[in-house]
Formats: sequence, structure tokens, C-alpha cells
Amino acid sequence: MCGIVGGVAQRDVAPILIEGLKRLEYRGYDSAGIAVRSSEGRLQRIRSVGKVAALEGMMVERPMPGALGIAHTRWATHGMPAERNAHPHMSGEKVAVVHNGIIENHAELRETLRARGYRFTSETDTEVIAHLLADELTREPDLLRAVQGAARELVGAYALAVASPDDPDRIVVARVGSPLVVGLGEGENYVASDVFALLPVTHRFVFLDEGDTAEVRRDGVTVYDADGRRAARPVRESKLSASTAEKGPYAHYMLKEIFEQPAVIAETLEGRIHKGRLLEDAFGHETKALLDRTAGVHIIACGTSYHAGLVARYWLEEIGVPCSVEVASEYRYRRVVVAPGTLFLSVSQSGETADTLAALRGARRAGYVGSLTVCNVPESSLVRESDVALMTRAGPEIGVASTKAFTTQLVALRLLTLALARRRGLDPERERELVDELHALPRQVEVVLALSGEIERIARAFADRQHALFLGRGCFYPIAMEGALKMKEISYIHAEAYPAGELKHGPLALVDAQMPVICALPNDPLLEKVLSNLQEVRARGGELFLFSDQAAKIELDRYQNLTLADICPTTAPIVYSVPLQLLAYHVAVLRGTDVDQPRNLAKSVTVE
Repeated sequence: MCGIVGGVAQRDVAPILIEGLKRLEYRGYDSAGIAVRSSEGRLQRIRSVGKVAALEGMMVERPMPGALGIAHTRWATHGMPAERNAHPHMSGEKVAVVHNGIIENHAELRETLRARGYRFTSETDTEVIAHLLADELTREPDLLRAVQGAARELVGAYALAVASPDDPDRIVVARVGSPLVVGLGEGENYVASDVFALLPVTHRFVFLDEGDTAEVRRDGVTVYDADGRRAARPVRESKLSASTAEKGPYAHYMLKEIFEQPAVIAETLEGRIHKGRLLEDAFGHETKALLDRTAGVHIIACGTSYHAGLVARYWLEEIGVPCSVEVASEYRYRRVVVAPGTLFLSVSQSGETADTLAALRGARRAGYVGSLTVCNVPESSLVRESDVALMTRAGPEIGVASTKAFTTQLVALRLLTLALARRRGLDPERERELVDELHALPRQVEVVLALSGEIERIARAFADRQHALFLGRGCFYPIAMEGALKMKEISYIHAEAYPAGELKHGPLALVDAQMPVICALPNDPLLEKVLSNLQEVRARGGELFLFSDQAAKIELDRYQNLTLADICPTTAPIVYSVPLQLLAYHVAVLRGTDVDQPRNLAKSVTVE
């Protein structure tokens, strides 16, 4: 979950690396550091605790000219956020390394290296790599071969970028289990964890495969596969612009991304529905063939994507498709029984989520009919390693708390549900109704966004509270889970979600006048049931904050309500997630937290 950036150029690379780190802060922001090779052949290093701005401020006092460098922004795993634990790590003056991932056998390697005389100054697993490389260089002076030799001793996941004072024109990189991309320039080349870091300097990229190592020089890049053979990797042209990942007029990335939802939902639907019909050809021939063989679905995901999967389960089982949904970190460590004809469906914003990716790799031996991923990043590992992919087209999402990625995942999963329903005899007239509801979705979200000011007013009523309950029934229970997750992620209020019918089985003990209870009230067959549950809250003096359909008749006393108009039944879970996003956002702003970069979190979870 850390961010790596490096470069070899004909100009000073430090400003380029710092800009790249700023663009990678969503991957981690506990500490940051940079190492640049000077013209005298010495590795200069600066490290700091906190965000990249602190490192940038230090570099004003200590400029670091040089045409080759590596840099890093950290999300702490081994060792607290401290300068001694910040990357790059060095072994004397021999080598500097930045690392994303976790080395599982670091303790054994540490003991071996200590016995050989190496002194450790940090608690990180990464410093082990630096000393291991230095040890390899005593026997193999070529940096590439030293990296390849050291990699054979590492157990775990890693993306590495390595620089040596003895190599004035070469960075060596390697990846296993963590993403790494090479950016191709004119007379200069770069490496990074993500294309966003390099958009100001290039739009041409090479994505390294699992087990690859590469030499990145000023005048070219050479890639080697896991067996050490030279390998050709395709050059891909990114259509993203450098300004894509900028806030523009918005106070925070999260707010920008919330307000982008009508446009990105429309983009996700573009070319896939038309005149009341699902255009299944847009999925591609291979996807259609896979769905033809699908009798059931097993959804694997983490975090927000898991909640999207839970909503999809209601949709799929409504049309008679058996569906189970599981957290990837649990799935990968148990024996799985796969029914004949079951599709493995992964859901991920980044496509690099470590547990989900490991689950996919393990699923290949489990007897699934095939694998499909719903993902937002076309070049990601999940997309490349799945049989087929359904892209969400949300565009870059920088805020750590996912918003537009969630709603576009739901749209993609709704399209997938329609495709499977068609195979089960969906009536053409009913298909037209369902497609028309999808077509109306961007406009309905726009109407909700216009209520942002009113939602801010509601937020003021409990921004000073320390706990909150979110309730829902049916497919709105996962929406309540997502609302609670957003609240706890960015406001640091302890928020929990429960099925409304479960109140009397324990959570009701928590309800008093200081406990805000938030609930979505669509006008659906479960409305009366939910209203009965809410009466239980009012009887205990709990505060009610409701988001309801204008057709819902609410007979409660002392509650705050925001009415949503003209919500289509099948897409209502998507629409109702938006006011919960705005509620969490406004509460966080009122509490003065770091909305885009909440404490202890990172956007792309690329470690187990």
C-alpha cells in the first residue's frame, strides 16, 4: 500500500519524484523519503515523518540535484511511522531500496544477516532487503543479477526499486504480488506504483508481469521474466491526463468524486444499454460465452467492494441465480466447495487488492466455470489475470473513502444481473423497464446531489457524537453497512450497521438519546417492517435521521427526514448510497478530520 516512484533522466529528477509522491499519497502517507545519486557518484537521502509536503519542505533547505533517484511514501506495516523506518533504506553507501509489500521471512533473513555483520537501524522488513542486496553485491557486482539473486531468497509480496552509487544510468526493479509500472519518456524513463504518478511526464507505460525484473535506463528499458529471460511486454498508451487526478474547484477529492457520480455512472452505462435493451455484445464474446455456462456466482471482494457484492447477491438471487459473497481475506484460507457451473466473480476498484488477487489465483484450482472481475483499472493485475473483465469506468479515485467506484460497481453488477436474467427468460417488456430505470439513474443521482446543503444541516446535529447506528433491511442492509463504513473511515465516529430486524437481538441496548440512528427508507415491501423497528428506537429515546422516498408514509414522532423524489425500485440502493456518502463527508468536515487521507488507512490495499 506504499507508493514508489523513480526515474533516470537528463535533468534533475527530484522535483519529478516529489510530484509523483504527491500523486501517490492515497497509497500511504505516514512518512516519505527520497534518494538521489549526485554527479559525484554519492547517494543523497532525505526522509521525514508525515506527508510528502514535509519532505518537500526539507528539500528546500537541502536541494538534491541529480539525474537518477528513487522515492517512497509509506503506509506503516513493520515499524511505527518514524524517520528510521521511512524509505529509502540503505546498506551503508552500497545500495538504496524502496519497497511496497511484506517480506514474510524477514525475521529469518535478519538473523542471518546480523550473523554476517550487518547492523539494523529500523524495525522494517525492507531494511532486510537492502542488506541482502549489499551482501549479494559482494559476490555479484552487477546490480541486476544481485537483485535477481536476492529476490530468490524473499518470501512474500514486493515491488522494489533499487539504486546504487556505482550505477549512474540504471535503476533495477522487481515485482511479485505488488504492482509496478514503467513509464517511457524521451531520453528518460521512470517507474512507479501507479500510472497517476507519472502522467505529468509520460503517457506511455509498460506494466510488469508477476515475477518480472527490469533495468530502467535513460535510453531504454529491458524486462526479464521470472526465469531471467528477456521478455517483451506491450507498451500501452494511457488516455488519462495529468489534470484528471486534480481537485479542481472542490475542497476535497472525496467531494469531487461524489459529484462526479452522475457522469461516471452514465459512462459505465455508455454502449451497454440502448432503447430499452441490454447491449450484451458490448461485454465481448468471451464474457457472453462464460455467462452462458454460469449456473451460480461466488463473489469475492474486500471493504466497499464487498458491500457492492452483498447488494448484487439480492439482485442475482431474485432472478434465481444462487450467489454467495465472501471477504477475500477469509476465502483464501479455507477449503472451498464449488458447485458445478459456478462463476468466480471478483470486485475491486484498484484491481491490485492483495487478498482478492490471491483468492483469484487460488480459485484456478477450485473448479469454477471461469473468472470475471468487475474493476476500475484496465491495466491492473485482476483484469489481466481474470478470464474476462467488466470495467466500471469510474476514472481515477484519489480519496481513500471510495464513492464513485462503489456506485459504478453496483451499475456494472446490475448490468451483469440483467445479462443472466435474460438467460433465464427475462420478458422483453420487463427488460425495457429495467433498462429504462438504469437510464434514469444519472439524473436521479443529480437530484440527490442538489440536496447536499440540507444533508450538511443534518450532519450538524450529530457531528459531536462518538457513536452511530445505521439500519437497513433487504438489499438496503449492505447500503447501511457502506454508510457506516464511510462514517467511521473519515469522521472517526464509531459507526455500526445492523439489519433493522436485529435491533431487539442486542443492539437496542445501545440506543439512548445520545445515539444517532440513520436509516434509508425506500418505498418497498419492507417499509412497514422497518418503520416498526424504528418505533423501537423512538421508544428508547434514540435520535432518528431518515432518508426516505417521497411516497413513504412515516408516522413517527421526533425525527429528521430528507425526502428523495422519484427513485426507481431496482436502482434505489445505488441512489440511496449517495446521501450517506454526503452525510459522512459533511460530518468529517465539521469534525475537522483529514477527509481524503484519513489516519491509518490507504487507498489501494496491496498487502495482506
